[in-house]
Amino acid sequence: MIKCSLPYFLNQANAASIAMAMVCLTAASGVAAQQSSNDATPAQNVDIETSVESARSAARAAAIWLASGVDSWFGDKPFGEGGEVSDGELNVKFYSRQDQKTDYSVTFNARFKLPNLESQTYLFTGRDTIADVVKDRPAVFAAKQRLLQRNSTLDTTFFAGFGRGVGDAVDARIGFQGGLKLFSQVRYRKGWMPTTDDTVDLTQTVFLTQADRLGSSTVVSYQHQFSPTLVGRWLNAVIVTQAEPDAEWNGSLGVFKSMGQQRLLSLEVLASAKQNTGLSLTDYGLQMRWEQPVLNNKLLGEIVFGHFWPQSLNADDRSTAWAIGTGLKMKF
Repeated sequence: MIKCSLPYFLNQANAASIAMAMVCLTAASGVAAQQSSNDATPAQNVDIETSVESARSAARAAAIWLASGVDSWFGDKPFGEGGEVSDGELNVKFYSRQDQKTDYSVTFNARFKLPNLESQTYLFTGRDTIADVVKDRPAVFAAKQRLLQRNSTLDTTFFAGFGRGVGDAVDARIGFQGGLKLFSQVRYRKGWMPTTDDTVDLTQTVFLTQADRLGSSTVVSYQHQFSPTLVGRWLNAVIVTQAEPDAEWNGSLGVFKSMGQQRLLSLEVLASAKQNTGLSLTDYGLQMRWEQPVLNNKLLGEIVFGHFWPQSLNADDRSTAWAIGTGLKMKF
């Protein structure tokens, strides 16, 4: 059995120093928000916020430049006449697991409304993992996979394509990822409210890729609101493909507590299973996450701690591992 203690993280001095700096930045900002601004140098605060705002403006300008260039292929109407950038998001995250090197991930996503196309058609682009983009894997399971697996940066790839909404429930997309590898997907979403405090959401995605061939992803979420600031959620996701016919299941049961001012604390029990492995669960664990704004709401910082128990048919090979993750999110 692997023992974990604080020295493990401290021994990751070279790579983990960046991650821990981001942890400190996120945590310190919560304290700073409660203190007088007299302790900070106004000029320093202005310089940092100006730099962040400049980066945000540059990211948005680059996104608009890309969207307007693609839009010009379909007509002469200027992008400013009805063009729009939505869901623009840049994430920089660091992950460290016991006995593994610290890893990082840089992802971005954006969606564009193009004035020279019909109102229900849009352009999307970004850099992320294929499981998150094509298979619609929920974010909480993506975070768990990064905490559990080494070399997670190798999973990310660029993607771009066009999508079209069909009514309020159906969305069809086609695009390229990892160079010129074509993928397509059709997504169906439906929500119900059995009571004023209960919500059930279903997302069914059918996708086609070169590697997976035909595949299906089913995500079912049940949410109960205990109070205006406390919510419980049960989340299940099942993915199956022609290339990998053994179904893969991921489940999460957690509580989410809003602390106000966009601050959120969550604790989740996570579990995974796969058909024909001989195991009832392939791994399970606990994951705690804290999220809050930093730099006067210009960035969103998060800290993730996890403790996992990967399973094996051989009881002697079973182990336990601690993990930590931290990141910053910028919307543009």
